[in-house]
Amino acid sequence: MLKLTTQDIKLQQAADDKKNAIRELAVDLAEKGLVEANYVEGMLNREAQNSTFLGNGIAIPHGTTDTRDLVKNTGVAVHHFPAGVNWGDGNTVYVAIGIAAKSDEHLGILKQLTKVLSADGVEEKLQQATSKEQIMALLNGEVQFNADFDLSLILHDFPAGDMVQLSAVAGGLLKNKEAVSADFVAELATKEPTHLGQGLWLVGSNNAVSRTAMSFVSISTEFKFKEQPVKALIAFSVCNNAHHNMLETLSQLVFQKKQTAIIEARNEELLTFFSGEDEADAVNGADGNSAVFIIKNAHGLHARPGAMLVAEAKKFASNIKVANLNGDGKAVNAKSLMKVIAMGVKKGHELQFTADGDDAQDALKSIGAAIEAGLGEA
Repeated sequence: MLKLTTQDIKLQQAADDKKNAIRELAVDLAEKGLVEANYVEGMLNREAQNSTFLGNGIAIPHGTTDTRDLVKNTGVAVHHFPAGVNWGDGNTVYVAIGIAAKSDEHLGILKQLTKVLSADGVEEKLQQATSKEQIMALLNGEVQFNADFDLSLILHDFPAGDMVQLSAVAGGLLKNKEAVSADFVAELATKEPTHLGQGLWLVGSNNAVSRTAMSFVSISTEFKFKEQPVKALIAFSVCNNAHHNMLETLSQLVFQKKQTAIIEARNEELLTFFSGEDEADAVNGADGNSAVFIIKNAHGLHARPGAMLVAEAKKFASNIKVANLNGDGKAVNAKSLMKVIAMGVKKGHELQFTADGDDAQDALKSIGAAIEAGLGEA
């Protein structure tokens, strides 16, 4: 599996424009024995087709599909530009990652990058980084900006009989995620949670925590605790401020007396709601028009076909979400390149699109046609 290391990084680089930045990356890749010298032409041609700017000061220059035969070995070269490089369209790049990939080995890196670099504050920290270790900590997600919350942290209809058991299960999900140790789980089981109303409870701790995260557990049969109904429990592990947005969302919901909406929400609704996207739809359970399409691209949704898909979605006014049914199942904004690539879509994966708006049906039809045509690839 392709993985970034500090050995891939060059600090204190400078370039007058993105073409020179790409040329320097190509030289680096060639000197590492990863590509032939003329691979640079493929990188420049790829950039001319669609910008490789991902957002938050990050670009991922790489070759075209017809220059893959110039790749000797899969690998990367990472250049840090503290003064920034104008990447066009008002975008500035502080870290450029030149990619040499023979097939789809780089999709794991793209998924990793887009997940950790979609948070507010990353761009500034990348610009100000002074060491390879600081950059790697950012790229590896060791600097946490958003609390962890995914399908592995959600459990529905668990047959808990009391609050101790329910708290232990919620803590166990966090432990399985490697966000906490056994001491956290033990403490959580002894803490008295807070009733948020309508059977929804909240508990948390900062003891024996390595990552800030949230878990959600609903129960199959309601019981009572302190003479109040128990239907679901939310648990937080806290070691930084990454959970503040989730707590704010939860507070707003409680203020609006919509606790039951969270208790009854299923996986996609919970994930979408607490990610801060399409909150009204997540709470109200709006379905919209939906369709499933299979990706046929040999190397999955890497940057170019991903950009083509996003461009197609942007042609329409409707709110369009997409979920990788062969991945984590989380619905994301189909008009965001970072979020689309973050799904780690490979050939044969099924994508479920949901569109809500006056042109929703036309949007789904057009997206399906673009996928069928190969998203710009033969």
